Amino acid sequence: MSRINDCDQATQDGRFKKAQQFIAAAELVEDFADGALADVEAAYATLLVHAGIAASDVICCVRLGRYSTSENHNHAVAMLKQVDANLSTDLAVLLSLKTRAGYSAQSVTAEALTRAGRAAQRLIAAAVESRSSR
Repeated sequence: MSRINDCDQATQDGRFKKAQQFIAAAELVEDFADGALADVEAAYATLLVHAGIAASDVICCVRLGRYSTSENHNHAVAMLKQVDANLSTDLAVLLSLKTRAGYSAQSVTAEALTRAGRAAQRLIAAAVESRSSR
């Protein structure tokens, strides 16, 4: 079921705050790992995924006035694609790790962590930019 919600300023601010918290926590985990991300890969990846989801919500709120709250994250990817196809690809990269990082016994590869880190940073930067250009 596709659920689309309108955004008010409180929603936008709240999602932005969460995006900042998740990316800051991911950076702390990365620093704490001191080059050994394989030891904390699931936590790091999960924080990046949540940072990207929250940042995507902000971007959609600012640019479209609405965001997806559907349980199917593909709806959020499609909505973000209306704003920017490259950013929707970044969100898809992150979401592809969600189950592996958070719910399975499988590890997240170093390559996937690198891609996820870059994708999350681009989404955060775009969220910051979207808020500053409104």
